[in-house]
Amino acid sequence: MRGEAHVSVRRADGANRLVRLRQAGSAKVRLPRVEAGAPLEAIVLNTAGGLTGGDRLKTTVEVGAGAALMASSQAAERAYRSPGGEAEVETSLSVAEGGRLDWIPQETILFEGSRLRRRLTADVASGSVLLAAEAIVLGRTAMGETLHDIGFTDVWRIRRGGRLVFADGSRLIGDAVAAMAGGATGNGARCFATVVLVDPSADAALEAARAALVIDGVEAGTSVWNGVLVARIVAADSQPLRAAMAALIECLRG
Repeated sequence: MRGEAHVSVRRADGANRLVRLRQAGSAKVRLPRVEAGAPLEAIVLNTAGGLTGGDRLKTTVEVGAGAALMASSQAAERAYRSPGGEAEVETSLSVAEGGRLDWIPQETILFEGSRLRRRLTADVASGSVLLAAEAIVLGRTAMGETLHDIGFTDVWRIRRGGRLVFADGSRLIGDAVAAMAGGATGNGARCFATVVLVDPSADAALEAARAALVIDGVEAGTSVWNGVLVARIVAADSQPLRAAMAALIECLRG
């Protein structure tokens, strides 16, 4: 499977306008109607219904100067058992001066035997805002699934004004249950998420973000430095994870 989506927006005549929309293979984009002057919305779909070894999915989102866009996905992505090789998901984001991009797709669910390599890169102008959130669910708890043989690699690289301000990488190889059992890893968690806000005023959002994450069933930590706020969330089930992410994202979107 191959899929590629490219969305570009700009600010013109007091409104956010679509500049470019390209979709190929299994990747599709839908643009819901929004109120005049509101941020545009882009919903990304993978019509293949999931990912497996050898699949390639790429999404590029560009926000022009002064423009605003909220990008999400239609449904949770699924990484199924691989017959060989890795599925690769690449996300490339850019936000020009004075722009804002909220990249908040639904979670990715890993299945037993899955092999997924994911990479997110972002270039953010000094006076713009990026809110990016990604969540991973290790099997469906309602189905009694436990993962003892997976391969998951996740890499983030975010630059602001051309300078690297956030670099993160994680790998979960083999027995996910055993790896997440430790107190320093997940304390038995079955799902986890990372939320990053790159915003010149991010420091002022710290206490409100921490308060938003006081939710039963989750453990979370939030820190901020030099206009970059990072929150980590773990939970034993996807429902409280979603609730925590929704509360935090609502807080950070104002």
